[in-house]
Amino acid sequence: MSDNNTSSDKPAKAAQTREDRLKAALKANLSRRKAQARKRAASGEAGAESDETE
Repeated sequence: MSDNNTSSDKPAKAAQTREDRLKAALKANLSRRKAQARKRAASGEAGAESDETE
């Protein structure tokens, strides 16, 4: 039963490591999507003018 106690520490540590990786991935994804949105908005302003003439 002492093996269960030591093995329970590993999943908790692994879960924390996984959570840290997910946080980092989410942050990177969010910043990438914001950059894409800014780029689309900037190119959309020029594109909006051409859409009105059609």
